[in-house]
Amino acid sequence: MTTMDKVAALLPELTRAEKARLLQWVVRDLGDDFAGIESRPDVLGGEACVVRTRIPVWVLVQARQLGMSEAAILHSYPSLRAEDLVNAWAYYRAHREDIEQQIVDNETA
Repeated sequence: MTTMDKVAALLPELTRAEKARLLQWVVRDLGDDFAGIESRPDVLGGEACVVRTRIPVWVLVQARQLGMSEAAILHSYPSLRAEDLVNAWAYYRAHREDIEQQIVDNETA
């Protein structure tokens, strides 16, 4: 049995929170690649957002800062998956100043 086979066998036994933690480990291990997050000038003025959606990373970060749980965020944005939040949090950690500025800019707009 390969390592991937073992992982595939264990995955259904993990809780949603454990899967999110596992994804965070994988993202950290991959380095500075933010699969699932894109920034294109023709989408939301170039703000980083979750692919397949037009949900900016700053919106998710602000929701979290205001006390929303990940479960509540996922419920509020049905198109999001747990891995999208993992990617958003990783992107935020690497681009904290930019995201914080986008939050400020939105509050003063």
